[in-house]
Amino acid sequence: MVNKLFEKDATFEAGFMDLLGQKRETDADVNAAVAEIIADVRARGDAAVIDYTNRFDRLTLSTAEELKVSASEVSAAVHACDPETLDALKIAADRIRSYHEKQRPDDLSYVDEDQIELGYRWTPIENVGLYVPGGLATYPSSVLMNAIPAKVAGASRLVMVVPTPDGNINPLVLAAADLCGVDEIYRIGGAQAVAALAYGTDSIAAVDKIVGPGNAYVATAKKQVFGTVGIDMIAGPSEILVVADDQNDPAWIAADLLSQAEHDPVAQSILITDSADYAKEVEAAVEHHLKSLPRTEIAATSWNDYGAIIVIENLSAAPA
Repeated sequence: MVNKLFEKDATFEAGFMDLLGQKRETDADVNAAVAEIIADVRARGDAAVIDYTNRFDRLTLSTAEELKVSASEVSAAVHACDPETLDALKIAADRIRSYHEKQRPDDLSYVDEDQIELGYRWTPIENVGLYVPGGLATYPSSVLMNAIPAKVAGASRLVMVVPTPDGNINPLVLAAADLCGVDEIYRIGGAQAVAALAYGTDSIAAVDKIVGPGNAYVATAKKQVFGTVGIDMIAGPSEILVVADDQNDPAWIAADLLSQAEHDPVAQSILITDSADYAKEVEAAVEHHLKSLPRTEIAATSWNDYGAIIVIENLSAAPA
């Protein structure tokens, strides 16, 4: 059952501190396991990547050539997608591209009063590795949000890795990669994929920077290869905080909360409101959505184990 806290209760402070202190990262110490995988990939290259892919992603790969997703597979995936959904993907891509084009910095060069030329210039990273989740959830949006900024910046080679458990992959993920101009796609994931991108193998040339979200093993691997390559960040489990009063549609707020809960059993969704009655309405709406959500089991675990509804006396106490 979702955790409910009421500011007026005497136990609120203790309950709130318990909420803040929740440990949502994996309990297992993955550092040693990841270090072993990285060392093995550095030593054995493609052979190690194949072994770990077969072991963790339930694939049966025999040769290094099978690691790469072929152009014909990408073409088939594009044709398998609903045209209306593809159009939506293109609209999203155009909007993301437009936004990042406005972020691109300009070079500067000038001569000062002593006739000394000063300035700076921005040079794009040449080789970028894009990690796209393919385990518990697959999101074409992850492709767009990682590949398009790299393209806008001027990166010359985009390499995407995406695990394909049991050989399955969301066609929209490949369609998004095709739309963004990704140069190479490999059906690998986990720490082994990060190691392959960072150090290279006979089949996969090393990159200069690795970006994209993943599970605890991926995040730990990115942390361990940082310095050899650049990384974007060390990402933890997904989370969302919604501040809402009773003038909002409870069904919409519930959908927002579940948009993160469906990512992972350890994702966290929190509502802050100033109405106990409204809190009940949102809770009921969440339960209603869970009955039809495709990823009900994951979302329900997240909501019941780590979700929270916080009822405060006045919204002025909420984050601005």
